[in-house]
Amino acid sequence: MALSSARGMRDFTPRQKERRDQVMGQIRETYLRHGFEEIETPAVEDHQALHSGLGGDNEKLSFQILKRGLGPEDFAAASSPSDLSDLGLRFDLTVPLARFYASHHSELPSVFRCFHQGPVWRAERPQKGRYRQFVQCDIDILGEGSSVAEIEVLLATGDALDRVGLVGYTFRLNDRRLLTELLTAAGVPAEHQAGALITLDKLDKIGSQGVLDELHERVPGGFAAELISGVLASVDRFSAGGSLDAQHMTALMGGSAKARGIVDELVSIVEQVQVLRGDTHIVFDPTLVRGMGYYTGPIVEISHPGLGISLGGGGRYDGMIGRFLGKDVPAFGVSLGFERLLEVLPEEIREHPDRVALVYDPERGVGSVMAVKKQLVDTGHTVRVVAMAKNMRPVFERLMMDGFARVATLTPEITHVEQLSWRELT
Repeated sequence: MALSSARGMRDFTPRQKERRDQVMGQIRETYLRHGFEEIETPAVEDHQALHSGLGGDNEKLSFQILKRGLGPEDFAAASSPSDLSDLGLRFDLTVPLARFYASHHSELPSVFRCFHQGPVWRAERPQKGRYRQFVQCDIDILGEGSSVAEIEVLLATGDALDRVGLVGYTFRLNDRRLLTELLTAAGVPAEHQAGALITLDKLDKIGSQGVLDELHERVPGGFAAELISGVLASVDRFSAGGSLDAQHMTALMGGSAKARGIVDELVSIVEQVQVLRGDTHIVFDPTLVRGMGYYTGPIVEISHPGLGISLGGGGRYDGMIGRFLGKDVPAFGVSLGFERLLEVLPEEIREHPDRVALVYDPERGVGSVMAVKKQLVDTGHTVRVVAMAKNMRPVFERLMMDGFARVATLTPEITHVEQLSWRELT
């Protein structure tokens, strides 16, 4: 029998769990202050909802749950595991949110700001920063079609990251419509644009020339390489300062009125977030793609120098909820990768002045020990009772490691907390 947790999944010790709860609590409090309401959805969703084409490649990584009561004939007739499944573990929080909103929209405000956190599961190969079970932390605004949603979500997310003590992060912003305009202006046929977007997303891995070489392979009919090359050459300049030259970008995209409108919207989002936050944590990256095909407008990714992968991301997905509800609802959201966030946060030793320990003689009646403990608990203390031993040094070291600040010894005559003599654990 294996004693370790299943591959790609982890146990957490009390101290690790305490730290996770502390960080999540700070994020939750920040989002609530920004007016987002917390919801909860089940870990299990209907198989059809999870495999409706909204989850992109993540659908291939979903853990599927077999139908009950299957017989040999069912297995023989099945052409794929999906034929045997009716439920599955959620692989993200966005698809469950879309289903939730479609189910409860009549009870919700016309513009719904929600905070949604919990574990998700993906059957992928575990590696650094990637697990089969991990926690996501999402905020979304549903029902708001203007850039108010983007600005509000980015401000709240930035405040949450500041609150937990993260430094050095950057919001990278782009728009899927702008990428489509670029490829169209460059002469990339519509049937090759999805593959071309995947190639553009590799810029940080294979460089500008590598992107151009791969695009030539993907687009056999050729394209205006100088146009895309000009955009790639502008990436460093835009990313360094975070400011956008709208006229220059519009010209690069072919000069269409549609491109100008998209660029103007990005300029507005970037500038307003910078002014309101008083920093340059947001930059424009015209090569940012993000892999989910359901994005319909601005997209964002959160980068950090301590990670070779993104810390989180999101975008506008105005068409997703309509798949469940039958009518489109504008939506924008950002998801934080909670596990990745913990990897780049400083390890802090948290002080607990109200966490105290009582040392008792094992021969003393347990009732009197618990009576004193109850008095301390009732006055707001966190209390641990430990039996007296010949060598108390390792006991005290363990207490300090667990965040206990003070200790007192229960002698036979002590029956009330006022009689205790406390000493600091150092």
